Amino acid sequence: MSANQMDAGVPAVGQASTPDSETSVTVEHLTVRFDEFVAVDDVSLLMLKGQVHFLIGPNGAGKTTLVDALTGLVPATGTAMYNGLDLIATKTNKIIRAGIGRTFQTATVFDELSVLQNLDIAGGVHRSAWRLPLVRRGVPEYVERALETIGLTAHRDKLAGTLAHGQKQWLEIGMLLVQDAQVMFLDEPVAGMNADERDETGQLLRRIGDERTIIVIEHDMDFVRNYAEWVTVMHSGKLLTAGTVEQVHADKRVQEVYLGTVADAAAEAAADEEGGDL
Repeated sequence: MSANQMDAGVPAVGQASTPDSETSVTVEHLTVRFDEFVAVDDVSLLMLKGQVHFLIGPNGAGKTTLVDALTGLVPATGTAMYNGLDLIATKTNKIIRAGIGRTFQTATVFDELSVLQNLDIAGGVHRSAWRLPLVRRGVPEYVERALETIGLTAHRDKLAGTLAHGQKQWLEIGMLLVQDAQVMFLDEPVAGMNADERDETGQLLRRIGDERTIIVIEHDMDFVRNYAEWVTVMHSGKLLTAGTVEQVHADKRVQEVYLGTVADAAAEAAADEEGGDL
């Protein structure tokens, strides 16, 4: 790993400077190619326990592809070590069983089942295969804890399809909790949420982040500013820079390739809204 790449992965002042082997992910020289197109180009970084880590960058920067590689969905070269396991050389089902989970931009819950049933099914990843068909007696304690953590205890018997958009996202995070995922990759978890739901989601990330490794792909810069503890910026498949929110926001390269486009998009959306009110 080069000096610049190591600098990009160094945690903020006051935080642990070495990764916890059981809950941190160390990525070195990760590259993803689709024929001649390089989607992720020699990326190295640390993803640390107890740190809400955001991946940002313009569309096409390689953020989701990076996570796809770390969760076994696309082939890659390089290494990504977690608890002695090289994720790049491991199949998706073994990655899940090792304690790594992810969400997608659209919540993937079972709409026709209740909140409780969704959580119980997700928790089956840690039950023996012969036990899965058996009728459960009572609600497992880990499911009760997850319900409380995600704030859906009062909605436990509701069909997941009737939940509000934000609640579905929280349920999906709860499904990772009952799987005992120690590393969570969350792909745009606040997309489409209102302000209150975004704040609730940020507080949820703080509640679950102390003992886990949380990596969030996000475009909502207000959400990033309010809840990111460490930010990695990607551009054209490469790692552009990393640091605290303040450091990243002040970086002229980030302003040029990303923050300007975000501001332009926000201004355009505001202008469209104003025009629609006339």
